[in-house]
Amino acid sequence: MRSDGAAEHGPDDRALLVVNADDYGLTEGVSRAILHAHRDGIVTSTSVLALAPGFAASVRWLDDAPALGTGAHLAAVGEDPPLLSAREVPTLVDRRGRLWSSWRVFLPLAAAGRIDPEDLRREFGAQMEAIAGAGIHVDHLDTHQNLHLWPMVADVVLELGETHRIRTIRVSRSRGRGPVGFTVRHLVARLEPELGRRGWRWPESSIGLDEAGGLDLGAMVSALGRLADSGARSAELATHPGGAGDRDRDRYRWSYRWEDEYAALRTVTVRAAVDELGFRLGTFADLDRSPV
Repeated sequence: MRSDGAAEHGPDDRALLVVNADDYGLTEGVSRAILHAHRDGIVTSTSVLALAPGFAASVRWLDDAPALGTGAHLAAVGEDPPLLSAREVPTLVDRRGRLWSSWRVFLPLAAAGRIDPEDLRREFGAQMEAIAGAGIHVDHLDTHQNLHLWPMVADVVLELGETHRIRTIRVSRSRGRGPVGFTVRHLVARLEPELGRRGWRWPESSIGLDEAGGLDLGAMVSALGRLADSGARSAELATHPGGAGDRDRDRYRWSYRWEDEYAALRTVTVRAAVDELGFRLGTFADLDRSPV
C-alpha cells in the first residue's frame, strides 16, 4: 500500500488550511463520501477509525488517493466495541462489554480515577497496529470526541505518537460560552505548552468542534472566514461528510447533517472562498513546511 499521504507543495507564504474529514471507516458510505469530497472538493486529509464496521472493507480504497493525508482517529467511546476484549480493557467498557457511550460518561470516570491509563494504552495501541497493518502512513493523531484534550488521555496519545514517530496532532477549539466551551479552552491552554515542550506540531487555529455535523454551505463559508480572520499561519477545518441513503449510519444517532457537509465541501462556492481568503490547501504533514 501507499507509503505517504502528504500533498506536495512548493514554497508558498499563504496560510496552510487542512480540511480534515473525520471517521473514515465508520461505514462504507462515509468512506466513499470522504474520498469523493477529496477528489471533487477541498478535503485534503482524513482520520481513520480502526474499530468501526466499515474499516476493513474501505481501508484498501485509500490506495487510490495518494494525496489524501491520513491520521489515526483513536476511539475510547462510542457505539462500536473496542478492538480488544473486555477482559483486556475492563475500565473502558460497561457491563455489556461496550465502550462508554460518550465523553459525557467517560470524562467523569476519568476525573474520578476510574479509567486505567494502561487500558487506554492497550486499546489505542491495538488501533494503531490495525491501521499500520493496513499499510497506512499516519501523519497525525486525533481522537473520537476529542478525548485527547483531557490530560490523562493526552499523556497516552503523546506517548503512543512518540513511539510511532508521529508528533503532529489536532488541537480542537471552542468559542462556546457555556461550561463545555470554558472547559475546552482551559484544557487547550494546558495542552499546548506541553506539546511545544515535547516538540509536537499542530495547527494554530481550528474550527469543527462546536460546529460538528452542522457545516452546511453557509456555515462552512462563515467558518473559513473566521479562520482567515484569526491571522493564524495554519488552520484545520474538521468536517464530517457522508452521502445520502446510508442505512448503515442509522446506528449512530449523532444528529449530523452528513449530506449537507458533503455537498458543501464539493461546491465551487467553498473552493472560491478558500482561494479568495488566501489559503493554500494541504495536510498535517505540511505543517513541517509551513512558513514561520
